[in-house]
Amino acid sequence: MDSVCYHNFGNKKNGGAAMSIALVVTITLVMGVVFVNGWTDAPNAIATAVSTRVLKPNVAIWMAVAMNFLGALVMTYFNSQVAETISNIVTFEGAGNAAQVALAASLFAIVVWAVAAWYFGIPTSESHALIAGLTGSAMAMGGLEAVSGAEWTKVIVGLIVSTMMGFGGGWLVTKLITIIFQDVSRRIANHVFTIGQAISAAMNAFLHGAQDGQKFMGVFMLGLFYNNLAEKTGNGFVIPLWVMVLCSLTMGLGTSVGGMKIIKSVGMDMVKLERYQGFAADLSAAICLFLASVFGVPVSTTHTKTTAIMGAGAARRASSVDWSIVKEMISAWLLTFPGCGAIAFVMTKFFVAIF
Repeated sequence: MDSVCYHNFGNKKNGGAAMSIALVVTITLVMGVVFVNGWTDAPNAIATAVSTRVLKPNVAIWMAVAMNFLGALVMTYFNSQVAETISNIVTFEGAGNAAQVALAASLFAIVVWAVAAWYFGIPTSESHALIAGLTGSAMAMGGLEAVSGAEWTKVIVGLIVSTMMGFGGGWLVTKLITIIFQDVSRRIANHVFTIGQAISAAMNAFLHGAQDGQKFMGVFMLGLFYNNLAEKTGNGFVIPLWVMVLCSLTMGLGTSVGGMKIIKSVGMDMVKLERYQGFAADLSAAICLFLASVFGVPVSTTHTKTTAIMGAGAARRASSVDWSIVKEMISAWLLTFPGCGAIAFVMTKFFVAIF
């Protein structure tokens, strides 16, 4: 189990002086990104449960608030490998005070990208935006040498594996359910899948917090590190309990704002699911997210859940999926890395020049 430590800020190299303006801005932006993630990304976890009418929107959202908070807090306490991967994916070392400015620029770019995606109702991945933003800013400061190829390999592996497991799992579980429950009355089956989907939706919300909460905790620790308020070991940071609680609460607050645009796009417009298909999609996504969290692979919860929904829909018949909406989503995912990365690159150059 990862230990939890508390840092005595007064004994750091800055002699207990007030935090720099750049650090305050960075922490504010991290909290902004975490809030936006809970607002725009977390609804994916409960989209299918709402669309199949297993849960009412308000009930689902408040369940997601609680489970996001618990996932970010509990999973990070026991296993913070995802946060370590994110904190090691780039380096601004040697850049002096400009490191804080560059980190702030990357976060600002992420907020801009995420809010634009929410406005148009497109479930673009906050995880991909975070990685793209950090990478763009790091390259603006130190070129390709500032990017860790080993950690980026985990991102690519996670992207491929989550696609295969999401779509394949949704398809396979749906087929298995069709075979197993073929002689069970519809009333009994619906009762089983109502309970099952409520539980699996809660699992998805918990694991969304575990995955995405940790990613932003890793960035939070980078902000502290570049102001000499955190120490980095060979395996990354030891995340203090107060950071876990702060990020978890902020994500939960963002989720409480709601996200019916995303719920509608993912759970209602893309494919019309029956309850057994919703359960299949939620279960396969939860399994994929759990394994990724345990092995420290940063995957997109949006990507995983959406492909699982596609697989569950396609298992019944391919025509049940609105592939035009799928095409829009895939286009948004493909644009996130170069688009958000380019915004972060330009903003970093601009911010460093004026600050």
